[in-house]
Amino acid sequence: MSNIGKDEVVFLNQNNLGMIKDKRFYNITKRSIDIVGSVMGIVLLSVLFLIVAILIKVEDPKGKVFFKQIRIGKDGREFYIYKFRSMISNAEERLKELINLNEVDGAMFKMKDDPRVTKIGKIIRKTSLDELPQLFNVLKGDMSIVGPRPPLPREVEKYTTYDKQRLLVTPGCTGLWQVSGRSNLGFREMVELDLKYISSRSLHLDMKIILKTLIVLFGSKDAY
Repeated sequence: MSNIGKDEVVFLNQNNLGMIKDKRFYNITKRSIDIVGSVMGIVLLSVLFLIVAILIKVEDPKGKVFFKQIRIGKDGREFYIYKFRSMISNAEERLKELINLNEVDGAMFKMKDDPRVTKIGKIIRKTSLDELPQLFNVLKGDMSIVGPRPPLPREVEKYTTYDKQRLLVTPGCTGLWQVSGRSNLGFREMVELDLKYISSRSLHLDMKIILKTLIVLFGSKDAY
């Protein structure tokens, strides 16, 4: 990012910001696609939902099938994100033991061989099946199919003013970060990709990201 200071908000000037607020047709169409897409996904994948739920219960009968966690959405609003549980029940408590083993820079935690991940969890994470319940978040309007990854509150606490521009739009299930390397990219790269998306987002770009997501979804070596 050349020689620009990280606390300087230079990416979105007044004209850019006005253009974002003025995309009424795009926003209405995008929301319509989100509603139709999430309903179709929930219905068509209902059997897969059931299979994954059974596998999680078989491995850990006492644990919950679903995992919910507070995330930060558009304009800093908190919401619960839903996922299939891919970690042991006390994963959040054990994070303190592993925080020094973080493999990415910045306000994000990633660990390739995270000991908290269950056997089934490794499979559904590899294929991104753990994220299917986020279709309910899309239906509710907390998330969109395409958009920046919704961060954790502890991550946002470390954000600079520049980084907080990620929160100008509704977060998504997939985005430029997910189809551009995902776990192989650091926090700074993720921010730049998200701001690039916010600046140039369109229905055409959304469709390209969705198609690329479908192509790389199963067997992606970048997911962990």
